[in-house]
Amino acid sequence: MQYLRAGLGSSLSIAMLLVSSALCAQQAAKPAAAPPPAAAPPPAAAPPPAPASLSQSLGVVVFPAKNQSAATQSSDEGYCYGWAKTNTGIDPMAPPPTQAAAVAPPPPDPGGQRVAGAARGAAGGAVIGAIAGDAGQGAAIGAAAGAMHGGAQKRRGQKEAASQQQQAQANADAQAKAAADAQKQTYNKAFTACMEGKGYTAK
Repeated sequence: MQYLRAGLGSSLSIAMLLVSSALCAQQAAKPAAAPPPAAAPPPAAAPPPAPASLSQSLGVVVFPAKNQSAATQSSDEGYCYGWAKTNTGIDPMAPPPTQAAAVAPPPPDPGGQRVAGAARGAAGGAVIGAIAGDAGQGAAIGAAAGAMHGGAQKRRGQKEAASQQQQAQANADAQAKAAADAQKQTYNKAFTACMEGKGYTAK
């Protein structure tokens, strides 16, 4: 009996040793966890746009027909900008503020149309009322009808005046724009002539 217990004890010890060895072997066989992927680098910032040259600001296309360098062209454009400004009296970079012609609003009518309409209506109503035998009632009815008619005329007049004012303002704005466009065209002609004189093709 004592030998049986001793045999079982040693068998259990061997079995536990084998199980722990197998577990250690499995853990060793597992691949190591992969490191997390590195964060993607931030996108490169777009380069700032190149500053516009004087000719581009004016809407003039300039070609260096004699292979002038960019620095030379920039210097020549600066010279021609000043030359054209002096000879035309126009500075396209600082145009004078366009002042649209002020259009006077129609004069106010403090109930004039309604009063006049009421007076005419009252006079006509009194005549009709006198014929019918009640001049006072006829005058009152005529005054009310005349005031309504006068009010309608006033509203029509206000709408027509507002429409005329809008049209006059639109005409003034169009004239101011045409004047500004004409100034720009005059200046660009002088600038182009100067650049062509320095050996560029300018359009």
